[in-house]
Amino acid sequence: MKKILDLISARMEEAFEACGYEKRYAKVVLSNRPDLCEYQCNGAMAAAKAYKKKPIDLASEVAAYFHDGKTRIFSMVQAVMPGFINLCLDGDFLAEYLQGMEKEEKLGVEECGRGETVIVDYGGANVAKPLHVGHLRSAVIGESIRRMGEYLGYHTIGDVHLGDWGLQMGLIIEELRERQPDLVYFDESYRGEYPKEAPFTIGELEEIYPSASAKSKEDGTFKERAQASTLRLQSGYEPYVAIWKHIMAVSLADLKKNYGNLDVHFDLWKGESDAGPYISWLIEDLREKGLARESQGALVVDIAMDTDSKELPPCIVQKSDGAALYATTDLGTILEREKLYHPDRYIYIADKRQELHYTQLFRVARKAGYVKKDTPMDYIGFGTMNGKDGKPFKTRDGGVMRLEHLIADIEEAVYDRILENRGVTGETGEDNTEPQVMEGEKSGGGMSEEEARNTARMIGLAALKYGDLSNQAAKDYVFDLDRFTSFTGNTGPYLLYTIVRIKSILKNYQEAGGQVGDAVILPPKGDSERELFLRLIRYNEVMENAFSELEPHKICQYLYELSNGFNGFYRDHKILTEEDKERQASWVRLITLTRDVLVSGIHVLGFDAPDRM
Repeated sequence: MKKILDLISARMEEAFEACGYEKRYAKVVLSNRPDLCEYQCNGAMAAAKAYKKKPIDLASEVAAYFHDGKTRIFSMVQAVMPGFINLCLDGDFLAEYLQGMEKEEKLGVEECGRGETVIVDYGGANVAKPLHVGHLRSAVIGESIRRMGEYLGYHTIGDVHLGDWGLQMGLIIEELRERQPDLVYFDESYRGEYPKEAPFTIGELEEIYPSASAKSKEDGTFKERAQASTLRLQSGYEPYVAIWKHIMAVSLADLKKNYGNLDVHFDLWKGESDAGPYISWLIEDLREKGLARESQGALVVDIAMDTDSKELPPCIVQKSDGAALYATTDLGTILEREKLYHPDRYIYIADKRQELHYTQLFRVARKAGYVKKDTPMDYIGFGTMNGKDGKPFKTRDGGVMRLEHLIADIEEAVYDRILENRGVTGETGEDNTEPQVMEGEKSGGGMSEEEARNTARMIGLAALKYGDLSNQAAKDYVFDLDRFTSFTGNTGPYLLYTIVRIKSILKNYQEAGGQVGDAVILPPKGDSERELFLRLIRYNEVMENAFSELEPHKICQYLYELSNGFNGFYRDHKILTEEDKERQASWVRLITLTRDVLVSGIHVLGFDAPDRM
């Protein structure tokens, strides 16, 4: 289904060409003065210069084209000083467009992806360590982008890309040796099969790594042993590979459980280790192509370009001791992905402090010809989640908070709100859009303990994810539990409350014997109804633009504005007691479409709505 902007622009192009001007000047945009018009065309300003005319004269000429009824898209086409063309849409046209959205499987969103393969690399957790708040943003942003792409018809492949092949493995091995030196893995003479059961639990493993990490910072000899063990593991030393397999089995089970609690899902559970078979060939290939050179015993690839605004260091692909680095395994991963999946696009989500790493990675991959020159490679660098003190979010005692504990805390906060407030969620705000219990709505009272807990879980997840996604990815933000769990304002629970409110109205309508039959959405009558129309028609445009620019926060802003639009409309119209049955049925269809758009939108963001709150 064509986007509204495309339809409007086509009519405007027609007018410009009919008046003797190039259609490239006919670009239409959303109005920045909604008090004056809904859309606007500013092209007359540039066209006037090219055609040596006054902007207002040219704009008036184009506007006059529509005054003889050549189109019914617009209810107003007005030329205003110094040369803008203000536009308002015709009510019948708006109604027909919404009727078209109703019939579309994805509510007017076209599958512009056409099956192109997109690798989305997100997660990036290290095995042997529990997920903490630092892993939240990568998981939440990456999941939303994967879902956006999938919704738009791309073949998205989400890869967790675990850190499972670096120094942390050598540290764990050496710490395990000190704690359990009699294990067969450390017996050089042992030739039998290695145990199938791991010599540690997930709880023990999560204690082993930080202990080893701390020890390596104080004990140089221990660190050297860990480095040597890492190299032996990467070289395929069988006993250490057996330990590594135990680490992976225990860690993966825990990671899958915790990512599942966050409703984050990956198509691939690969890691740095999967790049191992490609490393030797990669190093040799970079040498043969003359791209790699030695520098202080290490092997590096220069990536600097004449157009760089600052000096960029070379990319190290092999340490002096022969060990691989992150860049090496990431390059090997690209080789594997090209071999197995033939991606049309790469999207990486990681901390914004890793910008240099991804600049180096992309440039080496292109220089070496591992990806095509025209294959898009995008890096989304996200900011930090901070506490109210402006510093990275910590526990009350100053430690790093585990992600499962954060989820539990926010669920408990929501549960308390449900117990405190089953009815009115807040006073009407200044914009008169905040939810209030009105005409026949049923409260969420009478919930069982189980239902209240399940509802709290859904709302808590919405609060957590929306609190993150509603901010631009690159910016830091403050985690505010009270604000994120509020049922009012720009929050996930507010969106859910709006959906639940619509569900309640529709249920009450059906229980009262209401039937829409062959009714259609009628042209809007009042201002708030028209405003709801204007927000609904932008759904496909917003979805497509958000993925194109990899900005989930644009979907959040749209859904918030749509929720405000609905609540403003609902404030002004008594749907359940409306005597005009045709108009009532029209409103029912309108709010049904609103519900469907909101439900689809939040699903793309990575959460869903309960039936009541």
